[in-house]
Amino acid sequence: MTQSANFTPRSDRPLVVITDYDFDDVSVETEILKAAGAEVVALQAKQEADLFDVAPRCAAMMNQYAKIGRETINRMERCEVIARYGVGVDIVDVETATQRGILVTNVQNYCTEEVADHAIALWLTLARKLPDYDRATHAGVWRWQSGQPVYRLRGRTMGVVSLGRIGQAIATRAQAFGVKVIAYDPFLPAEVAARFGVEPVSKADLLARSDYILMQAPMTADTHHFLSDAEFAAMKPGAILVNTGRGPTVDNAALFRALTEGHLAAAGLDDPEEEPAKRANWSPDGNPIFTLPNVLVTPHAAYYSEESILAARVTAATQVAKVLTGQKPDYTVNAEALNLPTI
Repeated sequence: MTQSANFTPRSDRPLVVITDYDFDDVSVETEILKAAGAEVVALQAKQEADLFDVAPRCAAMMNQYAKIGRETINRMERCEVIARYGVGVDIVDVETATQRGILVTNVQNYCTEEVADHAIALWLTLARKLPDYDRATHAGVWRWQSGQPVYRLRGRTMGVVSLGRIGQAIATRAQAFGVKVIAYDPFLPAEVAARFGVEPVSKADLLARSDYILMQAPMTADTHHFLSDAEFAAMKPGAILVNTGRGPTVDNAALFRALTEGHLAAAGLDDPEEEPAKRANWSPDGNPIFTLPNVLVTPHAAYYSEESILAARVTAATQVAKVLTGQKPDYTVNAEALNLPTI
């Protein structure tokens, strides 16, 4: 059950605050955390101010979409750990947490297969013009020309932005279709690229050569609007973009211009730039991307399978339970900065 922010702990057990969640309930987390001696309160915070009242009392905080920023962290008086339900920690002020001696954890390697599958599904759907054919046949048009032009995949070039675990899984899948995979990743060791048969290239080279660009970039100050007007203009005419990384890495206004002006053929986005799950009120009316028939948008669902959701919930709660019981967590973000032992 969701509880309000003015919740008062019923005991002296450490309080774990779940800032927000889009599961049916938090029974999975509660079972793990209660076994570790904690009391759990679950909120549905859509703005940081929703966390201010509970911040001084919590021993731990877990977040899915809600931001845990400087103002919240500076109100914490007894917090030991902030645990993200996913990989990215851009919605946690890790620097302030480190300054306050608070450990930050995340969940790693739980949805690699799902995101890679989703990226390939979006790519193939757009490259084979499945939405066009589907709309036409439903309207009574039975012509192969209703999707024209469709081009052979084999022999074309796919550019992957960020070749981490998910990027590597995308590359392996794509190569089975006969495309050449190139990658831009400034942190990519040459031996890793060679192991996966991927050619490392500059950003400019990737934009100029790719028939398909698959974005898997994390959200950082350097990757915000990684693709905008200049980048779209540098892409091949007729290129297809798929973004299963963070929404704000793609400038949606610039993407709209590139698509409506005919420079890009299509786009598949797992999250638009505004990231609706992080907003209290959202409507697609505010983003013209949703008016275009050559754009597929999924609701930040690339990571989802029944198995991956369960793994994320169990792992995030387990990190908190381990910290509260004096054990080493499995996945730490700032342990080194805190001079804590890491695994």
